Amino acid sequence: MGGWDADGKGPSVWDTFTHQGGERVFKNQTGDVACGSYTLWEEDLKCIKQLGLTHYRFSLSWSRLLPDGTTGFINQKGVDYYNKIIDDLITNGITPIVTLYHFDLPQSLEDQGGWLSEAIIDSFDKYAQFCFRTFGDRVKQWLTINEPNLLAAFAYDSGIFPPGVPRIGTGGYQAAHNLIKAHARTWHSYDSFFRKEQKGMVSMALFAGWLEPADPNSLADQEAAQRAITFHLDYFAKPIFIDGDYPEVVKSRVAAMSQRQGYPSSRLPEFTEEEKKMIKGTADFFAVQYYTSRVVKDKENKDGALGLLQDAEVEFFPDPSWECVEWVYIVPWGIRKLLKYIKDTYNNPVIYITENGFPQGDPMSLEDTQRWKYLRQTIQELFKAIQLDKVNLKMYCVWSLLDNFEWTQGYNSRFGLFHVDFEDPARPRVPYASAKEYAKVIRNNGLEGHL
Repeated sequence: MGGWDADGKGPSVWDTFTHQGGERVFKNQTGDVACGSYTLWEEDLKCIKQLGLTHYRFSLSWSRLLPDGTTGFINQKGVDYYNKIIDDLITNGITPIVTLYHFDLPQSLEDQGGWLSEAIIDSFDKYAQFCFRTFGDRVKQWLTINEPNLLAAFAYDSGIFPPGVPRIGTGGYQAAHNLIKAHARTWHSYDSFFRKEQKGMVSMALFAGWLEPADPNSLADQEAAQRAITFHLDYFAKPIFIDGDYPEVVKSRVAAMSQRQGYPSSRLPEFTEEEKKMIKGTADFFAVQYYTSRVVKDKENKDGALGLLQDAEVEFFPDPSWECVEWVYIVPWGIRKLLKYIKDTYNNPVIYITENGFPQGDPMSLEDTQRWKYLRQTIQELFKAIQLDKVNLKMYCVWSLLDNFEWTQGYNSRFGLFHVDFEDPARPRVPYASAKEYAKVIRNNGLEGHL
Protein backbone atom coordinates (compact mmCIF):
# COMPACT_ATOMS: atom_id res chain seq x y z
CA MET A 1 0.00 0.00 0.00
CA GLY A 2 2.76 2.47 0.88
CA GLY A 3 2.12 5.94 2.29
CA TRP A 4 3.57 4.67 5.54
CA ASP A 5 3.50 8.08 7.25
CA ALA A 6 1.32 10.05 4.81
CA ASP A 7 -1.57 12.26 5.89
CA GLY A 8 -1.40 11.52 9.61
CA LYS A 9 -0.97 7.74 9.56
CA GLY A 10 0.66 6.43 12.74
CA PRO A 11 3.51 3.90 12.72
CA SER A 12 2.69 0.19 12.64
CA VAL A 13 4.85 -2.64 13.94
CA TRP A 14 5.94 -3.36 10.36
CA ASP A 15 7.15 0.22 9.90
CA THR A 16 9.25 -0.10 13.05
CA PHE A 17 10.49 -3.60 12.20
CA THR A 18 11.59 -2.77 8.64
CA HIS A 19 13.22 0.53 9.63
CA GLN A 20 15.39 -1.25 12.19
CA GLY A 21 17.22 -3.14 9.43
CA GLY A 22 19.31 -6.12 10.43
CA GLU A 23 18.44 -8.21 7.35
CA ARG A 24 15.23 -9.48 8.90
CA VAL A 25 13.55 -8.56 5.62
CA PHE A 26 15.00 -9.38 2.18
CA LYS A 27 17.69 -6.77 1.37
CA ASN A 28 16.36 -4.63 4.27
CA GLN A 29 13.44 -3.56 2.06
CA THR A 30 10.55 -1.63 3.60
CA GLY A 31 6.88 -1.13 2.82
CA ASP A 32 7.24 2.66 2.88
CA VAL A 33 6.08 3.03 -0.73
CA ALA A 34 5.44 -0.59 -1.81
CA CYS A 35 3.07 -0.73 -4.79
CA GLY A 36 1.97 2.83 -3.99
CA SER A 37 -1.74 2.08 -3.68
CA TYR A 38 -2.22 4.94 -1.24
CA THR A 39 -1.67 7.41 -4.09
CA LEU A 40 -2.49 5.14 -7.04
CA TRP A 41 -5.93 3.78 -6.15
CA GLU A 42 -7.34 4.91 -9.53
CA GLU A 43 -4.74 2.70 -11.25
CA ASP A 44 -5.68 -0.23 -9.01
CA LEU A 45 -9.32 0.25 -9.91
CA LYS A 46 -8.42 0.05 -13.62
CA CYS A 47 -6.72 -3.30 -12.95
CA ILE A 48 -9.74 -4.57 -11.03
CA LYS A 49 -12.05 -3.57 -13.89
CA GLN A 50 -9.69 -5.06 -16.47
CA LEU A 51 -10.00 -8.43 -14.71
CA GLY A 52 -13.78 -8.06 -14.42
CA LEU A 53 -13.76 -8.88 -10.71
CA THR A 54 -17.14 -9.24 -9.01
CA HIS A 55 -15.64 -8.74 -5.53
CA TYR A 56 -12.42 -7.28 -4.16
CA ARG A 57 -10.80 -8.01 -0.83
CA PHE A 58 -8.63 -5.39 0.83
CA SER A 59 -7.39 -4.67 4.33
CA LEU A 60 -7.75 -1.57 6.45
CA SER A 61 -4.66 -0.17 8.15
CA TRP A 62 -5.55 0.24 11.82
CA SER A 63 -2.92 2.95 12.32
CA ARG A 64 -4.05 4.88 9.22
CA LEU A 65 -7.50 5.24 10.73
CA LEU A 66 -6.52 5.46 14.42
CA PRO A 67 -2.85 6.57 14.55
CA ASP A 68 -2.30 5.52 18.18
CA GLY A 69 -4.67 2.54 17.93
CA THR A 70 -7.44 4.20 19.96
CA THR A 71 -10.49 6.22 19.01
CA GLY A 72 -9.00 9.13 21.00
CA PHE A 73 -7.87 10.55 17.66
CA ILE A 74 -9.45 9.65 14.33
CA ASN A 75 -7.47 10.38 11.17
CA GLN A 76 -10.12 11.77 8.80
CA LYS A 77 -7.83 11.51 5.76
CA GLY A 78 -7.55 7.79 6.39
CA VAL A 79 -11.34 7.53 6.62
CA ASP A 80 -11.69 9.50 3.36
CA TYR A 81 -9.23 7.20 1.59
CA TYR A 82 -11.12 4.02 2.48
CA ASN A 83 -14.50 5.65 1.82
CA LYS A 84 -13.33 6.40 -1.71
CA ILE A 85 -12.19 2.80 -2.28
CA ILE A 86 -15.49 1.39 -1.00
CA ASP A 87 -17.62 3.88 -2.95
CA ASP A 88 -15.66 3.38 -6.18
CA LEU A 89 -15.98 -0.40 -5.91
CA ILE A 90 -19.73 -0.26 -5.32
CA THR A 91 -20.22 2.26 -8.15
CA ASN A 92 -18.53 -0.24 -10.46
CA GLY A 93 -20.64 -3.17 -9.27
CA ILE A 94 -17.83 -4.76 -7.22
CA THR A 95 -18.49 -6.10 -3.72
CA PRO A 96 -15.92 -5.03 -1.09
CA ILE A 97 -14.67 -7.68 1.33
CA VAL A 98 -12.85 -5.91 4.12
CA THR A 99 -10.24 -7.24 6.54
CA LEU A 100 -9.95 -5.25 9.76
CA TYR A 101 -6.47 -6.40 10.75
CA HIS A 102 -3.71 -7.78 8.52
CA PHE A 103 -0.60 -8.11 10.74
CA ASP A 104 0.09 -4.34 11.02
CA LEU A 105 -0.64 -3.56 14.67
CA PRO A 106 -0.29 0.11 15.65
CA GLN A 107 3.14 0.44 17.28
CA SER A 108 1.63 2.22 20.29
CA LEU A 109 -0.44 -0.89 21.10
CA GLU A 110 2.54 -3.21 20.63
CA ASP A 111 4.38 -1.01 23.13
CA GLN A 112 1.65 -1.92 25.64
CA GLY A 113 2.12 -5.66 25.09
CA GLY A 114 0.44 -6.20 21.73
CA TRP A 115 -1.34 -9.54 21.30
CA LEU A 116 0.35 -10.92 24.43
CA SER A 117 -1.71 -8.54 26.56
CA GLU A 118 -5.37 -9.09 27.32
CA ALA A 119 -5.88 -5.34 27.01
CA ILE A 120 -5.67 -5.76 23.22
CA ILE A 121 -9.10 -7.43 23.19
CA ASP A 122 -10.85 -4.22 24.21
CA SER A 123 -8.69 -2.10 21.88
CA PHE A 124 -9.50 -4.33 18.92
CA ASP A 125 -13.22 -4.37 19.69
CA LYS A 126 -13.33 -0.56 19.86
CA TYR A 127 -11.43 -0.30 16.56
CA ALA A 128 -13.76 -2.84 14.93
CA GLN A 129 -16.87 -1.03 16.15
CA PHE A 130 -15.46 2.22 14.76
CA CYS A 131 -15.04 0.51 11.35
CA PHE A 132 -18.51 -1.05 11.44
CA ARG A 133 -20.00 2.33 12.29
CA THR A 134 -17.97 4.18 9.64
CA PHE A 135 -18.08 1.75 6.70
CA GLY A 136 -20.69 -0.88 7.57
CA ASP A 137 -23.53 0.86 5.76
CA ARG A 138 -21.78 -0.28 2.54
CA VAL A 139 -19.48 -3.15 3.59
CA LYS A 140 -21.40 -6.38 4.21
CA GLN A 141 -18.58 -8.93 4.34
CA TRP A 142 -16.01 -8.52 7.08
CA LEU A 143 -12.94 -10.47 8.13
CA THR A 144 -11.74 -9.60 11.61
CA ILE A 145 -8.17 -10.96 11.55
CA ASN A 146 -6.01 -12.23 8.71
CA GLU A 147 -4.34 -15.59 9.38
CA PRO A 148 -4.25 -15.41 13.19
CA ASN A 149 -2.67 -18.89 13.29
CA LEU A 150 0.33 -17.68 11.25
CA LEU A 151 0.50 -14.38 13.12
CA ALA A 152 0.66 -16.08 16.53
CA ALA A 153 3.42 -18.45 15.37
CA PHE A 154 5.54 -15.99 13.38
CA ALA A 155 5.15 -12.80 15.42
CA TYR A 156 4.97 -14.06 18.99
CA ASP A 157 6.56 -17.52 18.98
CA SER A 158 9.43 -17.70 16.46
CA GLY A 159 9.76 -13.89 16.28
CA ILE A 160 10.42 -13.77 12.52
CA PHE A 161 7.60 -11.18 12.22
CA PRO A 162 7.41 -8.03 14.37
CA PRO A 163 7.81 -7.40 17.21
CA GLY A 164 10.69 -9.77 16.42
CA VAL A 165 11.19 -11.21 19.90
CA PRO A 166 11.20 -15.04 20.04
CA ARG A 167 9.10 -16.58 22.81
CA ILE A 168 9.39 -20.20 21.73
CA GLY A 169 6.66 -22.48 23.05
CA THR A 170 4.81 -19.83 25.04
CA GLY A 171 4.25 -16.61 23.07
CA GLY A 172 2.30 -18.20 20.24
CA TYR A 173 -0.22 -19.80 22.57
CA GLN A 174 -0.72 -16.60 24.55
CA ALA A 175 -1.20 -14.49 21.42
CA ALA A 176 -3.58 -17.05 19.89
CA HIS A 177 -5.67 -17.00 23.07
CA ASN A 178 -6.13 -13.22 22.83
CA LEU A 179 -6.66 -13.28 19.04
CA ILE A 180 -9.53 -15.77 19.43
CA LYS A 181 -11.14 -13.78 22.25
CA ALA A 182 -10.74 -10.49 20.35
CA HIS A 183 -12.39 -12.01 17.28
CA ALA A 184 -15.27 -13.41 19.34
CA ARG A 185 -15.85 -10.14 21.18
CA THR A 186 -15.93 -8.27 17.88
CA TRP A 187 -18.38 -10.75 16.32
CA HIS A 188 -20.70 -10.23 19.30
CA SER A 189 -20.40 -6.45 18.98
CA TYR A 190 -21.43 -6.68 15.33
CA ASP A 191 -24.23 -9.08 16.21
CA SER A 192 -25.57 -6.88 19.03
CA PHE A 193 -25.17 -3.38 17.63
CA PHE A 194 -24.87 -3.51 13.82
CA ARG A 195 -26.25 -6.68 12.25
CA LYS A 196 -29.93 -5.81 12.42
CA GLU A 197 -29.47 -2.58 10.49
CA GLN A 198 -26.44 -3.41 8.32
CA LYS A 199 -27.26 -7.07 7.58
CA GLY A 200 -23.62 -8.07 7.06
CA MET A 201 -21.49 -11.10 7.88
CA VAL A 202 -18.33 -11.48 9.97
CA SER A 203 -15.66 -14.19 10.06
CA MET A 204 -11.91 -14.69 10.48
CA ALA A 205 -9.49 -15.73 7.70
CA LEU A 206 -7.56 -18.87 8.67
CA PHE A 207 -4.41 -20.05 6.93
CA ALA A 208 -4.41 -23.76 6.06
CA GLY A 209 -2.27 -26.06 3.99
CA TRP A 210 -3.26 -29.65 3.30
CA LEU A 211 -1.17 -32.26 5.12
CA GLU A 212 -0.77 -35.88 4.05
CA PRO A 213 1.05 -38.72 5.83
CA ALA A 214 4.61 -39.15 4.49
CA ASP A 215 4.03 -42.90 4.50
CA PRO A 216 0.33 -43.59 3.85
CA ASN A 217 0.77 -47.13 5.25
CA SER A 218 2.23 -45.90 8.54
CA LEU A 219 -0.32 -45.46 11.33
CA ALA A 220 2.14 -43.13 13.14
CA ASP A 221 2.36 -40.86 10.06
CA GLN A 222 -1.42 -40.95 9.54
CA GLU A 223 -1.93 -39.80 13.12
CA ALA A 224 0.85 -37.21 12.76
CA ALA A 225 -0.83 -35.72 9.66
CA GLN A 226 -4.13 -35.40 11.54
CA ARG A 227 -2.31 -33.87 14.54
CA ALA A 228 -0.61 -31.35 12.26
CA ILE A 229 -3.98 -30.29 10.79
CA THR A 230 -5.42 -30.06 14.30
CA PHE A 231 -2.55 -27.93 15.63
CA HIS A 232 -2.60 -25.43 12.74
CA LEU A 233 -6.27 -25.25 11.65
CA ASP A 234 -8.62 -26.87 14.18
CA TYR A 235 -6.78 -25.13 17.01
CA PHE A 236 -8.50 -21.89 15.86
CA ALA A 237 -11.50 -23.27 13.99
CA LYS A 238 -12.86 -25.66 16.64
CA PRO A 239 -13.33 -22.99 19.33
CA ILE A 240 -15.03 -20.64 16.86
CA PHE A 241 -17.17 -23.08 14.88
CA ILE A 242 -17.86 -25.98 17.27
CA ASP A 243 -17.69 -25.58 21.03
CA GLY A 244 -15.61 -22.61 22.20
CA ASP A 245 -12.62 -24.68 23.26
CA TYR A 246 -9.33 -25.98 21.90
CA PRO A 247 -9.08 -29.53 20.48
CA GLU A 248 -8.48 -32.19 23.13
CA VAL A 249 -5.28 -33.40 21.47
CA VAL A 250 -3.79 -29.90 21.62
CA LYS A 251 -4.73 -29.47 25.29
CA SER A 252 -3.47 -32.90 26.36
CA ARG A 253 -0.22 -32.78 24.39
CA VAL A 254 0.80 -29.28 25.45
CA ALA A 255 -0.09 -30.07 29.07
CA ALA A 256 1.92 -33.31 29.07
CA MET A 257 4.92 -31.72 27.36
CA SER A 258 4.79 -28.71 29.73
CA GLN A 259 4.80 -31.02 32.75
CA ARG A 260 7.74 -32.94 31.32
CA GLN A 261 9.62 -29.66 30.84
CA GLY A 262 9.05 -28.65 34.46
CA TYR A 263 6.37 -26.00 33.96
CA PRO A 264 3.96 -25.69 36.93
CA SER A 265 0.99 -25.67 34.53
CA SER A 266 0.31 -26.05 30.81
CA ARG A 267 1.87 -23.48 28.48
CA LEU A 268 -1.51 -23.45 26.70
CA PRO A 269 -3.88 -21.01 28.44
CA GLU A 270 -7.39 -22.21 29.30
CA PHE A 271 -10.70 -20.63 28.40
CA THR A 272 -13.19 -20.16 31.24
CA GLU A 273 -16.67 -21.66 30.82
CA GLU A 274 -17.99 -18.15 30.23
CA GLU A 275 -15.36 -17.51 27.54
CA LYS A 276 -16.20 -20.80 25.80
CA LYS A 277 -19.84 -19.70 25.55
CA MET A 278 -18.73 -16.33 24.18
CA ILE A 279 -16.41 -17.89 21.54
CA LYS A 280 -18.66 -20.69 20.28
CA GLY A 281 -20.43 -19.94 17.00
CA THR A 282 -18.75 -16.60 16.25
CA ALA A 283 -18.44 -16.88 12.46
CA ASP A 284 -21.01 -16.40 9.71
CA PHE A 285 -18.97 -18.28 7.08
CA PHE A 286 -15.68 -20.21 6.97
CA ALA A 287 -12.86 -18.13 5.43
CA VAL A 288 -9.75 -20.09 4.50
CA GLN A 289 -6.46 -19.21 2.77
CA TYR A 290 -4.75 -22.07 0.94
CA TYR A 291 -1.51 -22.05 -1.00
CA THR A 292 0.13 -25.44 -0.82
CA SER A 293 0.51 -28.85 0.83
CA ARG A 294 3.14 -30.84 2.69
CA VAL A 295 3.69 -34.43 3.80
CA VAL A 296 3.98 -35.14 7.51
CA LYS A 297 6.06 -37.55 9.54
CA ASP A 298 5.69 -38.47 13.17
CA LYS A 299 8.67 -37.12 15.12
CA GLU A 300 8.96 -37.88 18.79
CA ASN A 301 10.18 -34.95 20.90
CA LYS A 302 12.77 -37.04 22.73
CA ASP A 303 14.67 -34.10 24.19
CA GLY A 304 11.57 -32.24 25.41
CA ALA A 305 12.43 -29.24 23.22
CA LEU A 306 10.17 -26.19 23.26
CA GLY A 307 8.20 -25.31 20.14
CA LEU A 308 4.85 -25.64 18.40
CA LEU A 309 6.02 -28.46 16.09
CA GLN A 310 7.69 -30.13 19.06
CA ASP A 311 4.39 -30.08 20.98
CA ALA A 312 2.61 -31.65 18.00
CA GLU A 313 5.56 -34.06 17.54
CA VAL A 314 5.53 -33.75 13.77
CA GLU A 315 7.81 -32.65 10.98
CA PHE A 316 6.63 -31.75 7.51
CA PHE A 317 8.29 -31.36 4.15
CA PRO A 318 7.36 -31.36 0.46
CA ASP A 319 7.10 -34.43 -1.72
CA PRO A 320 10.21 -34.30 -3.97
CA SER A 321 8.06 -34.91 -7.06
CA TRP A 322 6.11 -31.65 -6.61
CA GLU A 323 6.93 -28.59 -8.74
CA CYS A 324 7.48 -25.36 -6.85
CA VAL A 325 8.46 -21.70 -6.81
CA GLU A 326 9.78 -20.52 -3.44
CA TRP A 327 7.70 -22.21 -0.70
CA VAL A 328 4.61 -22.85 -2.84
CA TYR A 329 4.39 -26.34 -4.31
CA ILE A 330 1.85 -27.09 -7.03
CA VAL A 331 -0.52 -29.48 -5.25
CA PRO A 332 -3.94 -28.60 -6.66
CA TRP A 333 -5.68 -31.65 -5.20
CA GLY A 334 -4.69 -30.41 -1.73
CA ILE A 335 -7.26 -27.64 -1.86
CA ARG A 336 -10.05 -30.08 -2.72
CA LYS A 337 -9.08 -32.34 0.21
CA LEU A 338 -8.92 -29.34 2.52
CA LEU A 339 -12.38 -28.14 1.48
CA LYS A 340 -13.82 -31.63 2.01
CA TYR A 341 -12.19 -31.75 5.45
CA ILE A 342 -13.75 -28.39 6.39
CA LYS A 343 -17.15 -29.54 5.10
CA ASP A 344 -17.03 -32.79 7.09
CA THR A 345 -15.51 -31.34 10.28
CA TYR A 346 -17.42 -28.06 10.53
CA ASN A 347 -21.01 -28.98 9.60
CA ASN A 348 -20.88 -28.07 5.91
CA PRO A 349 -20.39 -24.31 6.32
CA VAL A 350 -20.48 -21.70 3.58
CA ILE A 351 -16.80 -21.40 2.59
CA TYR A 352 -14.95 -18.39 1.20
CA ILE A 353 -11.41 -18.91 -0.14
CA THR A 354 -10.08 -15.46 0.71
CA GLU A 355 -6.52 -16.08 -0.54
CA ASN A 356 -4.93 -18.50 -2.98
CA GLY A 357 -1.97 -17.79 -5.20
CA PHE A 358 1.42 -18.64 -6.63
CA PRO A 359 4.58 -16.55 -7.04
CA GLN A 360 6.06 -15.68 -10.44
CA GLY A 361 9.44 -17.41 -10.67
CA ASP A 362 11.03 -14.98 -13.13
CA PRO A 363 10.43 -11.35 -12.06
CA MET A 364 11.68 -10.08 -15.43
CA SER A 365 9.08 -12.00 -17.45
CA LEU A 366 5.35 -11.39 -17.84
CA GLU A 367 4.91 -14.96 -19.14
CA ASP A 368 3.98 -16.73 -15.91
CA THR A 369 3.01 -20.10 -17.40
CA GLN A 370 3.77 -22.01 -14.19
CA ARG A 371 1.45 -19.74 -12.20
CA TRP A 372 -1.35 -20.13 -14.70
CA LYS A 373 -0.88 -23.91 -14.52
CA TYR A 374 -1.29 -23.66 -10.72
CA LEU A 375 -4.37 -21.41 -10.94
CA ARG A 376 -6.01 -23.39 -13.75
CA GLN A 377 -5.54 -26.71 -11.95
CA THR A 378 -6.75 -25.16 -8.70
CA ILE A 379 -9.95 -23.91 -10.36
CA GLN A 380 -10.50 -27.42 -11.80
CA GLU A 381 -10.22 -28.86 -8.29
CA LEU A 382 -12.65 -26.26 -6.92
CA PHE A 383 -15.14 -27.32 -9.58
CA LYS A 384 -14.78 -30.96 -8.43
CA ALA A 385 -15.19 -29.89 -4.79
CA ILE A 386 -18.46 -28.12 -5.62
CA GLN A 387 -19.88 -30.66 -8.09
CA LEU A 388 -18.66 -33.99 -6.69
CA ASP A 389 -18.04 -33.32 -2.98
CA LYS A 390 -20.97 -30.88 -2.63
CA VAL A 391 -18.78 -28.37 -0.81
CA ASN A 392 -20.63 -25.11 -0.15
CA LEU A 393 -17.98 -22.85 -1.72
CA LYS A 394 -19.30 -19.36 -2.47
CA MET A 395 -16.24 -17.18 -3.09
CA TYR A 396 -12.70 -17.37 -4.41
CA CYS A 397 -10.03 -14.65 -4.24
CA VAL A 398 -6.60 -14.83 -5.87
CA TRP A 399 -3.68 -13.39 -3.93
CA SER A 400 -2.95 -10.85 -5.15
CA LEU A 401 -4.04 -8.09 -7.49
CA LEU A 402 -0.56 -6.50 -7.57
CA ASP A 403 3.00 -7.46 -6.79
CA ASN A 404 3.55 -6.00 -3.33
CA PHE A 405 5.61 -6.07 -0.15
CA GLU A 406 5.47 -9.73 0.88
CA TRP A 407 6.46 -9.46 4.55
CA THR A 408 9.97 -10.81 5.22
CA GLN A 409 10.36 -11.63 1.52
CA GLY A 410 10.06 -7.94 0.65
CA TYR A 411 9.77 -7.46 -3.12
CA ASN A 412 11.58 -10.69 -3.91
CA SER A 413 8.30 -12.62 -3.93
CA ARG A 414 5.81 -11.65 -6.67
CA PHE A 415 2.27 -12.90 -6.22
CA GLY A 416 0.50 -10.18 -8.25
CA LEU A 417 -1.65 -10.77 -11.31
CA PHE A 418 -0.24 -7.37 -12.31
CA HIS A 419 3.51 -6.75 -12.41
CA VAL A 420 4.74 -3.68 -10.55
CA ASP A 421 8.10 -2.10 -11.37
CA PHE A 422 9.39 -1.14 -7.92
CA GLU A 423 12.34 0.74 -9.43
CA ASP A 424 10.04 3.15 -11.29
CA PRO A 425 8.63 5.94 -9.07
CA ALA A 426 5.38 5.78 -11.09
CA ARG A 427 4.95 2.10 -10.06
CA PRO A 428 3.38 1.10 -13.42
CA ARG A 429 1.02 -1.88 -13.36
CA VAL A 430 1.30 -4.34 -16.29
CA PRO A 431 -0.75 -7.55 -16.52
CA TYR A 432 1.04 -10.90 -16.39
CA ALA A 433 -0.21 -13.53 -18.87
CA SER A 434 -2.15 -15.17 -16.01
CA ALA A 435 -4.17 -11.97 -15.48
CA LYS A 436 -5.49 -12.23 -19.04
CA GLU A 437 -6.32 -15.91 -18.59
CA TYR A 438 -8.00 -15.27 -15.23
CA ALA A 439 -10.07 -12.49 -16.78
CA LYS A 440 -11.37 -15.05 -19.32
CA VAL A 441 -12.39 -17.39 -16.49
CA ILE A 442 -14.33 -14.56 -14.84
CA ARG A 443 -15.91 -13.53 -18.14
CA ASN A 444 -16.98 -17.14 -18.90
CA ASN A 445 -17.81 -17.87 -15.25
CA GLY A 446 -15.54 -20.92 -15.41
CA LEU A 447 -12.87 -22.77 -17.35
CA GLU A 448 -13.67 -24.23 -20.72
CA GLY A 449 -13.95 -28.00 -20.29
CA HIS A 450 -14.12 -27.97 -16.45
CA LEU A 451 -12.95 -31.50 -15.66
